[in-house]
Amino acid sequence: MVTESFVQEVLAIQPVNVERSVPMSRYTTFQIGGPADLFVEPAGEEAFSRLVKLCRSKNVPFLLIGAGSNLLVSDAGIDGVVFRLSGAFDYAKVSGTELEAGAATSLAKLAKTAQRAALSGLEFASGIPGSLGGAVFMNAGAYDGEMKDVVTQTRFLDENGDMQTVSGSEHDFSYRHSVFSAGGKFILSAKMSLSPKNPDEILASMRDLNARRKEKQPLEKPSAGSTFKRPEGFFAAKLIEDAGLKGAGVGGAGVSEKHAGFIVNNGGATCEDVVRLIAKVQETVFSKFGVALEPEVKVIGR
Repeated sequence: MVTESFVQEVLAIQPVNVERSVPMSRYTTFQIGGPADLFVEPAGEEAFSRLVKLCRSKNVPFLLIGAGSNLLVSDAGIDGVVFRLSGAFDYAKVSGTELEAGAATSLAKLAKTAQRAALSGLEFASGIPGSLGGAVFMNAGAYDGEMKDVVTQTRFLDENGDMQTVSGSEHDFSYRHSVFSAGGKFILSAKMSLSPKNPDEILASMRDLNARRKEKQPLEKPSAGSTFKRPEGFFAAKLIEDAGLKGAGVGGAGVSEKHAGFIVNNGGATCEDVVRLIAKVQETVFSKFGVALEPEVKVIGR
């Protein structure tokens, strides 16, 4: 429980920002979600470590979010503390063919930094609306590229607030999965190994991928990106479209007319609307094709 004395202890660690009862709809690309008891942006790594240890010592539940681009937050909100990294965690620096960046750095910024340094490998990420931390967490990918192709080392806080590092195969990367997927580890930064290439060619590739994304995906409406993981041997969007579900809706949530793999917020959608629509899509696709669709979107909250 977040008490007044706990809030004062949080403030004593001098975070960048502290807000009470913050609607999580402000911090998710779905623009859906009830209030978090306490919303905190730590000033830096040491401060974040102290804050995690404080939560542990007081038995206050907490979680870390990134850009909120793959989250669906409960209408009832979130118990305890929501941490969001910003400021000191938003940086990217190049050394030779290595790019090191903070967890709060957007993938668009990373891709642009790499391109300007004549380094290839992050073109696929240039249009993904997320941050590095979230991308490593879920091994984000698009257009035949994934974070596992470039990430070599990740620094994180463990569940006790102590700093740790994983390297190479320790990441346990697979499709939309990493060693971080089970929770209890909070990504601070990562190093990526890239390859030299003509910056004009890299830029041309990024522009091509982003044009294809804009043409095919419903970027004009709030969503959490692709709603379902790719089932082995199939494409989720095609299954959903072939099931006659394009444009189907529940409340303010709808299956995109532009790309059936996306559930979008048509206006005023609630978490319950989206959850019910996900279930409807899963049931219909399974009954017609015998394929079980697994959500890619992470549902959190009360």
